[in-house]
Amino acid sequence: MLITISRMYGSGGSEIADATARALGWELVDNAIVDQIASQLGMPASEVAEREERVPSLGSRILAALSLSTPEAARTTAELPVQRSEEEIVAVTKGIITDAVQRGHTVLVGRGAQCVLGERADVLHVFCYAPRDALAVRVAARLSVSLAEAERIAADTNGQRAQYVMRHWKRDWLAPEHYHLCVNTAWLGIDGATDAIVHLARARFGLDAGALSP
Repeated sequence: MLITISRMYGSGGSEIADATARALGWELVDNAIVDQIASQLGMPASEVAEREERVPSLGSRILAALSLSTPEAARTTAELPVQRSEEEIVAVTKGIITDAVQRGHTVLVGRGAQCVLGERADVLHVFCYAPRDALAVRVAARLSVSLAEAERIAADTNGQRAQYVMRHWKRDWLAPEHYHLCVNTAWLGIDGATDAIVHLARARFGLDAGALSP
């Protein structure tokens, strides 16, 4: 039994995932993925964090294509530090998600988990969203930036997440049919959204509220 929580940036989805995992007594797989990817690919964790759930820029894609097609570009890129490809990062991410399935009783945050596990019957898929102004307020408070800048950051990050899912799984990240539950965190709040997910998980998986830990 697993729960995937996809989240708009600024919706509080990661906080909700943490609260859900604690309420159920389950394992949380969120930012630890960054360290696991970094370890397996020999990359700095900061680079993984910067690149995950994002698609490479047009310039990066052009450079990668040139390095495979021209000797001159190959010589130039050979002088640079080895950079892992987007496909390698995604492949390792899929492996980490698959490993979580073997353990069970896990809450997985983002990273296309709802797509990787989309055909399984023992998974509850959740999407956390909020109106644009509510996203901006949360991001502004978190990053100590203006509301205008926060709105730009949220829009860019959420656009990247949508492109990431479309690029690798050919799915519309925002389409409600890919989720069992969509929660408006601005309306429900963190606690209300968590309660809704936990209640549905208990009903879906037939969990005893008095003995939820694996």
